[in-house]
Amino acid sequence: MKTSIIATTIKRSGFVVAALALIINCLSATTVFGQNSSNECNAQCRRELANAAAATAPYHRESAALADGFIATDDCVSAPGLGAMGIHYLNIARASDLTVKASEPELLLYEPTHNGGRRLVRVEYFVPVISNGAPWFDPNNPPPVIDNAAPKLFGKTFDGPMPGHEPGMPWHYDLHVWIWKYNPSGLFAQFNPTAQCSE
Repeated sequence: MKTSIIATTIKRSGFVVAALALIINCLSATTVFGQNSSNECNAQCRRELANAAAATAPYHRESAALADGFIATDDCVSAPGLGAMGIHYLNIARASDLTVKASEPELLLYEPTHNGGRRLVRVEYFVPVISNGAPWFDPNNPPPVIDNAAPKLFGKTFDGPMPGHEPGMPWHYDLHVWIWKYNPSGLFAQFNPTAQCSE
């Protein structure tokens, strides 16, 4: 599996190939980014992480994410004492359906760099909550009926259902995966104390 994944990206920049090789080596070892794999990520989870890494490696170049339909938001999300999430890049087509695939995250999260650039640190999976056949948008009232149960990836059940975090966002399920930056709070934690919104 290592060979086939690296072969598919061999024509990309040296940085991306090196980063991908590093993550595949980490996923094949007994730990995932220094986190105990037996606690957070079993063999199937590691295979899905490898698929996610191969699929998102090109997005270390922000331009590749934009070309593939991801739209950048302006705000970097952080919380005192918890760290940061990063700057969200949303793929509207993916976020509008109910399909979840490790290789097709609905959101990418970037961290600002000291030179004004952005560094890919995390992926996020997002599924709208469907009530009576349509997404539920009322932030003040939970859906009266939920048609779709919380999905699973990496052996983890998505968080939710939860109301949208901003106007226009429906109730949803989500799952955060710090695939490109070590998170001492855990691979699937929402915030990362080592992530920053400014450098």
